[in-house]
Amino acid sequence: MKLDAPVPGGPCWAELGTSDLEAARRFYGELFGWRSETDSRQEAGGYTVAHLGDAAAAALSPLYQESRPVAWSVSFAVSDADVTARLIEEAGGKVLVGPMDVFDAGRFVVALDPGGAAFQLWQARAFPGAGVFNAPGSLGWVELMSRDPGRAETFYTTVFGWTVRPSEHYTQWGVGGVDFGGMVTMDDKFPPEVPPHWLPYFAVADVDAGAATAERAGGTALMEPTSLPDGPRIAVLRDPQGAMFGVYRAGDEG
Repeated sequence: MKLDAPVPGGPCWAELGTSDLEAARRFYGELFGWRSETDSRQEAGGYTVAHLGDAAAAALSPLYQESRPVAWSVSFAVSDADVTARLIEEAGGKVLVGPMDVFDAGRFVVALDPGGAAFQLWQARAFPGAGVFNAPGSLGWVELMSRDPGRAETFYTTVFGWTVRPSEHYTQWGVGGVDFGGMVTMDDKFPPEVPPHWLPYFAVADVDAGAATAERAGGTALMEPTSLPDGPRIAVLRDPQGAMFGVYRAGDEG
């Protein structure tokens, strides 16, 4: 994405809920070079922050509820989580968790958009979110998979005030015209059991090498490395526990 720091309305964090925290640490450490540190406080529940150098890059956590799927989630920065939570409800979404304080780090919300795609809000206090974007191993793009793109566009522009740059096949989201993500319409190619969702993309130096590393480490390539017309080289992968995520060639963001 063209954003290089958390800004209100933009993505600020990606977080994996996994059924095997230690296996996830090994997999993503091998793939992205992450150094993981688990919060030792009992009330943190095993929450683990992955770093690139000294910068926080993403989080890994155990599944806190058995019904929760193994999946990546995306957080968007807001200046007031309570106000934004009310906007979500008024715009046809649903707040599932919060607003709630997370120690002194910030204020947190989990919500669904009208199509059922989950996302999170983060009102920063001591912790602003990711300290690195777009570099290999860090968050660089976020993509909404939606079965009702018109309704999704209305919802997200109402809640966050995003700018929209549509084309024939793809819609790009932005903050003040600076793009950070996009939207794909879920057509008949998507099995009906796949729900609408947000998909984070992480930058890598080499998409083909990254996909090969993921497969050697027990992951699966759901979409083999592909160069998009007038766009980046990307792949969509699944980790050994089943979480989907994308990778793209660093320098191709936006």
